[in-house]
Amino acid sequence: MNNYFSIQDIDCLNEWIKDAIKVKNEPLAYKTLGEDKTIGLLFFNPSLRTRLSTQKAALNLGMNVMVMSFTDQGWSLEYGDGIVMDQGNSEHIKEAAQVVSQYCDVLAIRAFAKLENREDDYSEKVLKSFIKYASVPVVNMESATNHPLQALTDAITITEYQKTDKPKVVLSWAPHPKALPQAVANSFVEMMQRMDADFVITHPKGYELASQITKEVPIDYNQENALKDADFVYVKNWSSYEKYGEILHEDSEWKITGEKMSITNDAKFMHCLPVRRNVVVDDIVIDSPNSIVIEQANNRTYAAQLVLKKILEKV
Repeated sequence: MNNYFSIQDIDCLNEWIKDAIKVKNEPLAYKTLGEDKTIGLLFFNPSLRTRLSTQKAALNLGMNVMVMSFTDQGWSLEYGDGIVMDQGNSEHIKEAAQVVSQYCDVLAIRAFAKLENREDDYSEKVLKSFIKYASVPVVNMESATNHPLQALTDAITITEYQKTDKPKVVLSWAPHPKALPQAVANSFVEMMQRMDADFVITHPKGYELASQITKEVPIDYNQENALKDADFVYVKNWSSYEKYGEILHEDSEWKITGEKMSITNDAKFMHCLPVRRNVVVDDIVIDSPNSIVIEQANNRTYAAQLVLKKILEKV
């Protein structure tokens, strides 16, 4: 594996999950693998779990870590070919990617969707440009349309907590005051298509994800009907794909409540965090024993560590 751009870079999911759990049980077993190697973490957007878990994963492998935020450090980058750079952007991706490749053995990049132009976001110009021009492996720490580290984390977490061979997993849209990207939902849908799960998506009409991602996954516009007998309830907001980036309506009735969780099969509650309490989910749910959001966040380290381990074994 040269890069980790999407979950399509996972060759055998079951083996990856088993390996990640082994890494979790012995996180320092490969401490010398990254010795004298440096990872550069480049952030075009804010981060808490992604930054710290990826940094911890690299340290567990003995790597040196450099972190740079392009929100308040570094030059603004240009990605277009043949551009006359007489406006705002100061540096071209061609030079930037090649330069940082000289300083680092692995690059990990986080760059959200701008939610202004669907074609532009779904072209994944930031991540794909780094992959094109960098001379070292690139890891996707969340791009405009994908969050493969989170999706791998979710697969690990579900595997650890599932009580049946084929659990019912529900991805439920939830209200949010801001327009959010589709990246987490997209990658979770793709991951569930690769797992042995009875998977259902539920959301208000108008919030359909890209059909090339959801494919044949059932969509239920009745949230309570979808939640019946669920073993896992994964909750996430995303803005409209068809009317790109828009909040069509608030739909506060879609908030996850204790009453809604009571119709599940004693389901585990999942969320990638950060979460807006009492907007997305009531306190009584996220603070309950069935909430595994903290355990889920902990697994971010081991998902990242497994990805870095596989890359380092080939560097």
